Amino acid sequence: MNRQTADFLNYLRYERNYSSQTIVSYSRDIDKFFRFLAEEGLDMEEVDQIVIRNFLTDELNSGVSKRSCKRRLCALRHFYKYMVHREMVRDNPFVFVSSPKTEKTLPKFLYKDQVREILDDNKKRDDLLAYRDQAILSTLYYSGIRASELVSLELQSVSLPRRTLRVLGKGNKERIVPISEECKKDIETYMKTTRTELASRNKEGTKVLFLNDHGNKLTTRGLEYILDQIEQKTGSFVGLHPHILRHSFATHLLENGADLRIIQELLGHESLNTTQVYTHVTEESMKETYLAAHPRARKK
Repeated sequence: MNRQTADFLNYLRYERNYSSQTIVSYSRDIDKFFRFLAEEGLDMEEVDQIVIRNFLTDELNSGVSKRSCKRRLCALRHFYKYMVHREMVRDNPFVFVSSPKTEKTLPKFLYKDQVREILDDNKKRDDLLAYRDQAILSTLYYSGIRASELVSLELQSVSLPRRTLRVLGKGNKERIVPISEECKKDIETYMKTTRTELASRNKEGTKVLFLNDHGNKLTTRGLEYILDQIEQKTGSFVGLHPHILRHSFATHLLENGADLRIIQELLGHESLNTTQVYTHVTEESMKETYLAAHPRARKK
């Protein structure tokens, strides 16, 4: 990794508060582009639209998806913007290159009875980690926060009397998110039981709310593993993933008549356009329900 890339990644990590997963993806994308430049005998200042198009063509011909190419363009566009700002290059050639068109996929979500099923089934567990896992499920579903936001929650971020979470989102933007009475009780139970035990395993102490088996801060990968283990331990296989619970939160709010701008604030979206995808999700859900329930909806 060269110095420019290292500086950029540190900027994302410490100034923009990007998640570790995003930083790893950006690092891979930038490294891939620099390898291409080295093979072509070019340096950063020689990059123009033709070079970028050649890079994209090579990627697509080697089997890289349009979605991955779009992500790489986004990473490189951001990287060159940073380089221009630091006066390391004169121009950002990626500004004038449009991303490959990709098919829009609607976010997956769980139906309300599926969420209720997994919450109820997990309550039947009697192992030490059951209370922690219940609190994680409740927090993800009843607050709609991102995986990176959940693993960064600290004890002082939680106000049980007010039933709120203080969440630090993308770009270091803070927002207050309400939680349900059920979620409050699940967090409270976890803090009085499992967390006390897990925290005792960490000799240095920690202010983080959700801990792993060793009493350390969870990672987003660790969170995904926990959700997978919940399915294994309960026998309820519903495709658990932090994003799916977040999407379920937004979809269920919209289905119950919540204002789209309120959902935007709760999710921490900068643009309302990002939130509007859930209107399409509910439309698709409505169609599926109609086709399944109406006796003459489907052609024989």
